[in-house]
Amino acid sequence: MPNASARLAAPAVPAASAPPAGPWLLGVRHHGPGSARAVLAALAAARPGAVLIEGPPEADALLPLAADPAMRPPVALLAHAVDDPGRASFWPMAAFSPEWVALRWALDHGVPVRFIDLPAAHSLAIEAPAPGAGKTPRAEEEPPGERAEDEVTPAVDPIRVLAETAGYDDPERWWEDVVEHRSPGGTTGTDSGDSGTGTGGGSGATGAAGGDGGTGAGGGCDPGASLAPFAALAEAMAALREAYGDGDRPRDAVREAYMRIQLRTARKEFGDAVAVVCGAWHVPALAARTTLAADRALLKGLPKVKAELTWVPWTHRRLARHSGYGAGLDAPGWYGHLFDVPDRPIERWMTKVAGLLRAEDRSVSTAHVIEAVRLAETLAALRGRPLAGLGETTDAVRAVMCEGSDVPLALVQDRLIVGESLGEVPDSAPAVPLQRDLTRTQRTLRLKPEAAERELGLDLRKDTDAARSRLLHRLRLLDVRWGEPVEGRSGTGTFRESWRLSWQPELSVRVAEAGMWGTTVLTAATAKAESLAREATALAGITALAERCLLAGLPDALPAVMRALADRAALDADVGHLADALPALARALRYGDVRSTDTAALAEVAAGLAERICVGLPPACSGLDADGAEALRRQVEALHGAIGLLDSGPARAEGLRDRWDAVLHKLAARDTVAGVIRGRAARLLLDEGRLAEDEAARLMGLALSPGTPPADAAAWIEGFAGGASGGGMLLVHDERLLTLVDAWLAGIPADRFTDVLPLLRRTFSAYEPAVRRTLGELVRRGPAAGAARGDAGRSTGGFGPGLDRGRADAVEPVLRLLLGRPPEPAGATG
Repeated sequence: MPNASARLAAPAVPAASAPPAGPWLLGVRHHGPGSARAVLAALAAARPGAVLIEGPPEADALLPLAADPAMRPPVALLAHAVDDPGRASFWPMAAFSPEWVALRWALDHGVPVRFIDLPAAHSLAIEAPAPGAGKTPRAEEEPPGERAEDEVTPAVDPIRVLAETAGYDDPERWWEDVVEHRSPGGTTGTDSGDSGTGTGGGSGATGAAGGDGGTGAGGGCDPGASLAPFAALAEAMAALREAYGDGDRPRDAVREAYMRIQLRTARKEFGDAVAVVCGAWHVPALAARTTLAADRALLKGLPKVKAELTWVPWTHRRLARHSGYGAGLDAPGWYGHLFDVPDRPIERWMTKVAGLLRAEDRSVSTAHVIEAVRLAETLAALRGRPLAGLGETTDAVRAVMCEGSDVPLALVQDRLIVGESLGEVPDSAPAVPLQRDLTRTQRTLRLKPEAAERELGLDLRKDTDAARSRLLHRLRLLDVRWGEPVEGRSGTGTFRESWRLSWQPELSVRVAEAGMWGTTVLTAATAKAESLAREATALAGITALAERCLLAGLPDALPAVMRALADRAALDADVGHLADALPALARALRYGDVRSTDTAALAEVAAGLAERICVGLPPACSGLDADGAEALRRQVEALHGAIGLLDSGPARAEGLRDRWDAVLHKLAARDTVAGVIRGRAARLLLDEGRLAEDEAARLMGLALSPGTPPADAAAWIEGFAGGASGGGMLLVHDERLLTLVDAWLAGIPADRFTDVLPLLRRTFSAYEPAVRRTLGELVRRGPAAGAARGDAGRSTGGFGPGLDRGRADAVEPVLRLLLGRPPEPAGATG
C-alpha cells in the first residue's frame, strides 16, 4: 500500500506509452474535480465503445436529457417508491462530478452510456427509510465510502488511510496536493496546467485535461499517461480491500455483484473497449474474477418495490458535507471554481472574493487582490504544497481582505466556498402532475424557485401578490415549505405579508408525496384540508385549519372544516381549549375580510366561543399553580387581542367588548385569582382607557400591601409591568406607581427577599436598557414631593412640572392625521 500511495503522487508514465487492455475501470472520488478532469482525459484518450456509470439502471431512459440545453447542473436523479413517495433517494451530480463528465462525454460523442448500480427498486426496498427520509439523502444515494465524520462511519475511510500513509494528517489537503493540484499529465499544475477547462455550466463538450493540450475529442492525448493514475488508485484500493475487507459495508457485496453482471453484459455487446466510472472503493471488486452463478446468488431474493425516477434541481449547499450528505465535500463552490476556470485559479478566485465583498460595501481594492494572491502563494511554499489550496487562500483572504475578522470571512464561506448554485432541469423531464402544475403556477406568478434565502413582501390588494400568497399558503398546507411567513412591515395590518423563501432539493420529494391528494395545487390542498378536518380532535387545531383555509383561498374545503368546527365547539367545555381556539378564528375572520371570503358561519361560531369564554374564564383562573397561571396569562392576552379584532370587524358581536371588560374587572379585583393574571387584567384595562389611573394605583396598593405574601405581590408586579409590553415606561411616567413599587421592595423582609428575586429579575430584565437606566435614576433621586399623594404638580426627571396644553394642542392635528381620525370640530374642548 505505501508503494501505491507513492505512485499516486509520482509523475505519470512516459509519453507515448501503449494503453492497457480494456475494460478500463476508472475509480473516482465522487464530486472531485480532479477525478472529473482525469476521467475526461482518459475517455478522450481511450475512446471506449461504451461508458458504464455507477447509478440506478432505471434512469437509463433519462440519460438523453443530460444533453438538453435546459439542463444545468447541479442536478440529481430522484428515485421514489410509487406507493410511498416519502421513501426516496437521490444521486446528485455537479458540473465537476466525474459521473456527469462521463455522461456528457458519451452523449456528445454518440457513445452508448448506461447506469450499472443496483436498481433503485431494490435499494429502496432493502432498507425502510428512517424518519425524515427524503429530506436528507440517505446511504443509498451515493456509495457510502465517504460518509461524514459525524455520521455512522464505516471502519475505514479510504482517503484518510491513503493520506496517513503518505504522511498527511489532513485527508482533504492530501487529496488537493495529489489530485486537485495536478494535471492529468501528472505534473503539478501552474496556471492552465492546474485546472484545465471543463464542462462548467453543463456543456461538457470540451475540457482540456490541464497541461496535456488535449481537447474533448482526445487529440494528442497519451492513453497510457491518462490511464496510469487510475491503475495506481486501483492498486491502492486493492491493498485497502485486502486489509479491511468490505470496510463494514455489507451491502456493497450485493451492489458490486450487480455491477459485475452488467459489466459482463456490456463486454458481450461491445467487447473489451468499455469504460466503467465508479467509486474507487468498488474497483477491486469489479476486477475480481467471480462466476456469474455466484453473483446471481447474491442477488437472489432481494425485496423490490415499484420505483419512479426523474431529474430534479440540486444545490451546491446540499453537496456540502455539513448538510449531512455522506459523499459530500467541504467546499463544493471552491471545487466548482477549480474545474471551471481555464487558468490562474488563485487569481480568479481572489477576484471573485473581492467582488463579493465589494457588493457588501466593504472596501477591497485591486491592491488587496494582488497582495492576497502573493500571500496565498507564499503560504503554499512555506507549507510545502505544490499550489495554494483552499486553506492558503482562506488564510490570505482573512488577513488581507477581511482584516483578520471571521465575520466577513463567514460570508465568503457561505456564498463562494460552499456556494448557492441551484440547478435547472428541462420541462421534458418526467414529473408528477402536481409538480407540473406547480411549475406552471410559478411561471405565471413570476415566482422563480431559488436556493438562496430571500425576503418577499406581498401587498394583498394586488391580484398577483394575493395569488402568490394563496400559492405559498397552499404549499404549506401540503407540507411543501418553500416559504415561511415572517414578521415584517405588516404588523397587525391585514393587507401585507412577508415571506422568507428558499427552495431546497428535498422539496421535490414533498411535492411527489403531496401528489396523492390531487393533480393541481388547489385540488390537492383542498383534499388535504378536508382530510385534516375529519381527523382533527383538538378544537384549536380545527380553528387553525380554518384560518389556513382562508389564507390559502380554499372555499371548497371550508364547509367540511366548519362542520367539524361547529361539532367540536359544541362538545368542548374546557375553557383553555376555547381560549386557544378563539384567536385563530379572529385572525381567520380578519384575513377572510381582506380576501373577500364569506365568513358569516365562522363569525357565528367565533361569537359563540367568545360568549362561553366570558362565562367560564373567571372560575378557571382560581386555584392555579405558577405554571398554570403563566399559561393562562398568555391566553388572556391572546383573548384580549382576539376580542379586539372581533369587535372591530364587520361581523362584530353586539356588547362583546363590554362583557369582556367586565370579565377583566372581575379578574383584576378577585383575591382568589393568581397574582400574575390579576396584574395583567389591570394592565389591559388601563391600556384601553377602561380603568382610571387612580383605580390602577389603588389595585397596586392592595396587591403590594404588607398583608400580601411577597411571592404573590411579585407575581402581580410581573403581570402588570412585566415583559416588553411597555410596563417599564408606565413606571417611568407614573411616579405614583413607581413609588408604590419602591416602597414595597424596601419593606420586604430580608429572609423573604431571595424568594421573590427571580420573579423581579425576570420582570425588570425584559425592559429596554434606557428604561432600566431611567428607573434607576428615579429611584436614586427618591420620590418627588407629593408623588405618593398623586399631586397634579408632581414632576418626573426629564419631564416638565405638568401638562403643557399649548404644545399638546400643536401636536394633536398631526396625530389625528397619522391615525386617520377626522379633525376635531371647532370649539371642542381638549
